[in-house]
Amino acid sequence: MHCMHLSDRDLGDLDLNLVRALHALLVERHVTRAAKRLGLTQSATSHALSRLRTKLRDPLLVRTGKGMVPSPRAQAMLAPLEQALTSIAAIVATPLPFEPAKARMRFTIATSDYVEFVILPKLLARIWSEAPGIDVRVIVVPASFTPMLADGTIDLVLGWPLFETPDYEIDVLRGLMMQRLFRERFVCVMREGHPSARRGRLGLDAFVALPHALISPSGNAGSTVDTALHKLGKRRRVALEIPHFLVAPHVVAETDVVLTLAERVAKSLAPHLNLVMVKPPLDLPGFTMTMLWHERKHTDLAHSWLRARIAEVAKTL
Repeated sequence: MHCMHLSDRDLGDLDLNLVRALHALLVERHVTRAAKRLGLTQSATSHALSRLRTKLRDPLLVRTGKGMVPSPRAQAMLAPLEQALTSIAAIVATPLPFEPAKARMRFTIATSDYVEFVILPKLLARIWSEAPGIDVRVIVVPASFTPMLADGTIDLVLGWPLFETPDYEIDVLRGLMMQRLFRERFVCVMREGHPSARRGRLGLDAFVALPHALISPSGNAGSTVDTALHKLGKRRRVALEIPHFLVAPHVVAETDVVLTLAERVAKSLAPHLNLVMVKPPLDLPGFTMTMLWHERKHTDLAHSWLRARIAEVAKTL
């Protein structure tokens, strides 16, 4: 089968209104009836027929004693023309409403183990209560996620933190849509029975003197705590550096290290691991957890539904 490659040059100045006029004329075989079908005047429809004859170099409709009849070329054009207009109508039609109960699809969410722990159980319960046929794939946030959001490999980056420091620049958000989900702050946790925990508070000098555990998902040196201490001319000893949020509290429960941890995780784990929470002895900026997606998915109905469910769950935290 010969495959024709259509170019803009092939179409020339043939606009969609002229194509619609051609269809109406071929169906009605009468200028006045075609004009009524199109909602145009008879004069405008006659002008359209004249333009079509010139453009296509074919009489299209020929007047006979029995009225106007299509030329052989026009007769051959009618069926594919109807198919083309039906396809165009389907393309530009208003999308059908998203029906969660009938949905069969998968979303890919890039996030951290912190967000998985805090949000994911409630989020999945919320999703599956409405849309039991939806599957969710969770992956670690890649180093460069913007292209993956743009090409649809990832639907959302969930939990990207905005640290509230004056010098923070949101360069990574260029070209992306963002919604704030919830605020988070830090607390210090120690094992029950730790000498500093028994005092119920932690002074700055005692804090610096203790061995610390540091959660560093990216493996990069430094942290919010280290930055704050540096401004005070102080430095701590990091006895343990670990990439996972959920492992470090278990180490704290068995040792004398102190851990500065997101409060929601600390509150959830402290009763089970016999941990004591104390207020950090220095001002630490909190952070805002956010949801990121690419603008090409912004108006997608299924994607909008998912974002709304995530926002609803975040409010309950």
